[in-house]
Amino acid sequence: MSITLLNPEGLPKIDVYRQVSVASGTRLVFVAGQVSWDAEGRTVGEGDLAAQVEQCYLNVGTALAEAGGSFDDVVKLNVHVVDWTPDRMPQLLEGISRAAAKLGVTPVPPATLLGVAALDVPDHLVEVEATAVLD
Repeated sequence: MSITLLNPEGLPKIDVYRQVSVASGTRLVFVAGQVSWDAEGRTVGEGDLAAQVEQCYLNVGTALAEAGGSFDDVVKLNVHVVDWTPDRMPQLLEGISRAAAKLGVTPVPPATLLGVAALDVPDHLVEVEATAVLD
């Protein structure tokens, strides 16, 4: 499987993701939106956006591993954050950075960040879903 991440001329260069991914492979993997639950269904990092982002990314990594993949196979991420404002970006990036260090990856596929009014339960501040392509 091959994924090429691109930042085309004429589009802004964003440090935390690339604008385009081109993938070839034979299996599509769609990971449901992951929230900050641990394996027992307890919320990790209540009230702490960075901790919840970290747990969401770790959960995505776990789901991808079960399918035989990793963040290296992700072609698109969608991130939903409750009551998003741009001043929360450092917390979001901190959580991504901590998860990336634990996973040993640099998760920079194309991504969409959406501010939402609420998620499944009041304790959840963020939800991350992924699409991957595997051989």
